[in-house]
Amino acid sequence: MAEPLLQIDDLVIEGASRGTRGEKVWTTLVDRVSLRLDRGEVLGLIGESGAGKSTLGLAALGYVRAGCRIASGRVALDGQDLVNLSETKRRALRGTRLAYVAQSAAASFNPAHRLDDQVTEAAVVNSQASQSAAREAASALYERLQLPDPARIGQRYPHQVSGGQLQRAMTAMAMVSGPDLIVFDEPTTALDVTTQIEVLAAIRDAVRQTGTAAIYITHDLAVVAQMADRIKVLLRGREVEEAETGQMLTNPREEYTKSLWAVRSFSRPAQAADTAPPQPALEMTDITAAYGTVRVLEDVSIRLHPRRTVAIVGESGSGKSTAARVMTGLLVPQKGDVRMGGEVLSPSYRDRDRKTLRRLQMIYQMADTALNPKTRVRDLIARPASLYTGLKGRALEDRVRDLMTMIELDPDTYLDRLPGALSGGQKQRIGIARAIAAEPEVVICDEVTSALDQIVAEGVLKLLDRLQRELGLAYMFITHDFATVKAVADDVVVMHRGRVVESDAADRVLNHPREDYTRHLLASVPEMDPGWLNAVLGERGEQQDGQSGG
Repeated sequence: MAEPLLQIDDLVIEGASRGTRGEKVWTTLVDRVSLRLDRGEVLGLIGESGAGKSTLGLAALGYVRAGCRIASGRVALDGQDLVNLSETKRRALRGTRLAYVAQSAAASFNPAHRLDDQVTEAAVVNSQASQSAAREAASALYERLQLPDPARIGQRYPHQVSGGQLQRAMTAMAMVSGPDLIVFDEPTTALDVTTQIEVLAAIRDAVRQTGTAAIYITHDLAVVAQMADRIKVLLRGREVEEAETGQMLTNPREEYTKSLWAVRSFSRPAQAADTAPPQPALEMTDITAAYGTVRVLEDVSIRLHPRRTVAIVGESGSGKSTAARVMTGLLVPQKGDVRMGGEVLSPSYRDRDRKTLRRLQMIYQMADTALNPKTRVRDLIARPASLYTGLKGRALEDRVRDLMTMIELDPDTYLDRLPGALSGGQKQRIGIARAIAAEPEVVICDEVTSALDQIVAEGVLKLLDRLQRELGLAYMFITHDFATVKAVADDVVVMHRGRVVESDAADRVLNHPREDYTRHLLASVPEMDPGWLNAVLGERGEQQDGQSGG
């Protein structure tokens, strides 16, 4: 057999922590894992949060996070051992032969520099291309990745593009140098289903056309089915099994793998539409809003009722998060109003009193960036509880401990931890507790499970459902995950280019959509069939040919 591009043998990675007496204790994160990757091949890594997927992916680049070490084993690129290579030589490989696409583009881009400067930096610094040639290559990648206005989007700053667009820009950053190996760490987590199809196709085609090898880390089994030639399953740092994609999907050997295939069974009982009370908890009526001269919402109306969940779905840039910004007073509309309990709210949060602010809270998509990394869990929850309810001293401490119990985390274990010592699911639970601490009536959940693996996400959805029933909350779920919509939504609002195109009970929207756009969204949800992406792209190509021919 020809020598593989990447060979990992019996790799052991350990992480440092402090013992009870302050001594350094090493814990095994990756335990004797081996893999082989040939040029042009894509290996899918799957497993629940904490399985070691990202740690193994970074190790393939000869890198470990601060506080971690490679205790034993070998990582070889074209026969060159990266573990024993000097740091200077390892750095020279990164951004040229090795590249990484992180899960959170928002946390990875420098907000003070334009996209083009960051996307082309590695190619220019490593003298692979001149600045002008690198920008031409970047523009070509922007177009391939379906970014709008590819010739000029690179002149924008990160905050001037959507989360999905920023994630695609990061993919362009990894590809612009033409690396031999790219590690994709959940690259489509932030993308809506229709954009995801184009990005998946672009990534797959780029890998095939250039002979680049890739490690594709994901918790979305349907996505990995489209991308990977082989799939490796990890659990608590150990390999469970590995097989060709088709075999893994149809006939997994291990019980753990079979359990991954069976997750997301949770579905709350749908309520009949006529059970909604006549008085909405929150209502936005005929809202029109703009960013500068660009109109982003047009006559949008949404109603939220106690003990009911409205899911807001649509492509990136459709206005979902902008509607939430208007509700919370972060964006003042040009027309229309927002009411709570029948009372018109001041358009700007600055003019709303503390009682009004308390009644409407948000849970954010990326707990990593939403929680202050230097603030302990105790204070993260205590501050909103004290601010909005006036509790102090022992009463505040009791309330914080009650909230920890509500989110199913042991107070004695977690209250004095920093966010960095928590898993993704635990961080999201702290975000939930922080919102609930204000004793709100309405909670906006902005993609709260998109960054979580399917097992952890199911636990978070069950928690939110229980809290809704116990506290009588009205939820608005902003999401592009139709599995989440099916699991939690009583009603669905479909948005497209700043307008509501369809609004009805969840069962009718999901099973009997009226609008072509809604049907298009539903048809874009990946299926656990390796041929699904090719079939969808083929159908759309035929439709475009038919339209152009007509």
